Amino acid sequence: MTNQTSIDQLVVVLTNEANSTIADSLAKELLSKRLVACVSLREIKSYFRWENKMEEVNEVELLIKTTRANLVNVINVIENSHTYQTPEILYWDISAAD
Repeated sequence: MTNQTSIDQLVVVLTNEANSTIADSLAKELLSKRLVACVSLREIKSYFRWENKMEEVNEVELLIKTTRANLVNVINVIENSHTYQTPEILYWDISAAD
């Protein structure tokens, strides 16, 4: 990512991984490919339904800062590297203070 990025092109992507080792690897892959500016990790507890059962798991949330131009490539890396059968991938446009 370059410093020339317009603030109206910023995007945040959110996904979760099973543990910190896997999340670290995904974060480093995105950074090494220069697709993201930063990835923040935090441990969370998630509750959800999967295959008609209520699930409760500890996960690591990845908050990924990138640009609209890199979004498709970021999503592709997540889909190809993620350990979940159906990974959660959420994204939204953001604004940053000058």
